[in-house]
Amino acid sequence: MKTSKRGRRIERQQKLLKKPALNLVSLMDIFTILVFFLLVNSSNTQQLPSNKDLTLPTSIADKAPKETVVIAITREDILVQGQRVARLSELLNHQQDTIEALKKELDYQSSLGYIADIDESAGRAVTIMGDENVPYETLRKILKTCQQANYRKIAFAANQQAKPKS
Repeated sequence: MKTSKRGRRIERQQKLLKKPALNLVSLMDIFTILVFFLLVNSSNTQQLPSNKDLTLPTSIADKAPKETVVIAITREDILVQGQRVARLSELLNHQQDTIEALKKELDYQSSLGYIADIDESAGRAVTIMGDENVPYETLRKILKTCQQANYRKIAFAANQQAKPKS
């Protein structure tokens, strides 16, 4: 049966006025992919801060680093949590066994209290990221200062080297 021009026009207008249904299958696919992506990329590996002026020694240790206060010793500076505390050039002429600015900053970091799990007898934990060419005398001063600030669980950061195949 043929319809008139007016009837066809009314049918076209009714089709245009109908709202298209929301396609939930596509949305569910997108969210499923997003959930899998987030699950895969949310691993609990600890990433130490990187620094261009710092060349870490290599190691084959298996133990992963924990969340601690990080002391970075570059070729020019000593940094605590990314903040410069002292210059290495000033420390070479310094005759004291401790570094007062470093001790002050470590005391401040311990007062923040964001790092729990402190055993008063063992002390707090600290990670030292030292350039492989740092003088031993400087490292000794830093270790002595950490000890005086009750940071006795000291870990040294290193680049992990693959184990040789047997």
